[in-house]
Amino acid sequence: MAAHFEIYVNDVERAKAFYTGLFGWSFTPMPELEVVEYQMISGRHFNGHLTAAMLRRPDQSHPPGSGVRGGTMRFEVEDCEERYAWALANGGAEALPPTDFAGVGRLAFVEDGEGNIVAMLTAPAGEA
Repeated sequence: MAAHFEIYVNDVERAKAFYTGLFGWSFTPMPELEVVEYQMISGRHFNGHLTAAMLRRPDQSHPPGSGVRGGTMRFEVEDCEERYAWALANGGAEALPPTDFAGVGRLAFVEDGEGNIVAMLTAPAGEA
């Protein structure tokens, strides 16, 4: 069985545009779950071992800057600085600016505008 995570959002269309631009993901609605606008996610991060979906949040998201309320997602990217800048310019909010972590790489966290935290990691040269 694959690992699976779900992203809860208030505005499905806005969030789809954010994640499509940030990571190049695509979304497929599940007709049997249209009441919550359930969308299966596909893209380079997902394979037989990891699947994901997005759906409308049953309540309101927490305001930006209120701290992490739930899980975080981390994805490897080619250029942490560039993706971080893109996120801030496209509705994301700063959670942790790009920072070097010894043995880990360059890591940044943003709020996605929907109350979720997403991280971007660029591995040290030669470790990607």
